[in-house]
Amino acid sequence: MPGPRSPNDAGPLRARRALGAFRLAIAALEIVALIGNFEYVLGFRFFATANFFSYFTVQSAFLAVVTLGIAGGFALLAPRDPAWLGVLRTMVTVYVLVSGIVFGIIVAQASTRDYRVDVPWSDTLLHFVVPALAVIAWTADSIMAVNPRVPWATVGWVLVFPTVWLGYTLARGADLGWYPYFFLDEAQVGGPAGVALYCALVLVIFLTLTAALVAVNRWLWRRARDRRAPRPGTPGRRVPRAARPASRR
Repeated sequence: MPGPRSPNDAGPLRARRALGAFRLAIAALEIVALIGNFEYVLGFRFFATANFFSYFTVQSAFLAVVTLGIAGGFALLAPRDPAWLGVLRTMVTVYVLVSGIVFGIIVAQASTRDYRVDVPWSDTLLHFVVPALAVIAWTADSIMAVNPRVPWATVGWVLVFPTVWLGYTLARGADLGWYPYFFLDEAQVGGPAGVALYCALVLVIFLTLTAALVAVNRWLWRRARDRRAPRPGTPGRRVPRAARPASRR
């Protein structure tokens, strides 16, 4: 049974609880954005519910809601997150970031392809506001460095969900003739080579963002560990250290 908490633990504990509340608030905002976006597309003449839920943005938003909800609960009720949650949070943060980047590219490219892309408030939340807040929450967690370091293996794991989604989307698109993003439609990008080129570009974005987040997390973790380590000339001083991951990578 754990002993009484030191007064020095009060600050980090309050910060972790505040982070938990922030995670839950982002999840709630994501839900508002999803509901608002669904109501917005209901006004489209050729709207199809299955198409709405086939967007990577929407699927990654649902993943973000679930992940942030779980992470918020851990931050409020436990002294640290399990190692797997750090991996999951990093991947989901990358997913919502990529959704925002790709959406921004699509909006920028719209004028060159003779069509207009409206950006209602719900899309602004989904593609720009929530990703920014998710990065803030992720960075705050890394600065606190209470949780285990994010392993480098995350750079490989981050591709699992997008790969499954891409296979499903291409198969569904070939059957229905509908694609959630123009660059997946061979007719709009000059054939299979155009699709492959765009997919390779998005792949690079996934890997680059994930590697950057993992590197930042591990750097901040080391800085926090060194900051908490006993200074020379103070033998016997016990300072709480950040938890090490279950396995070293």
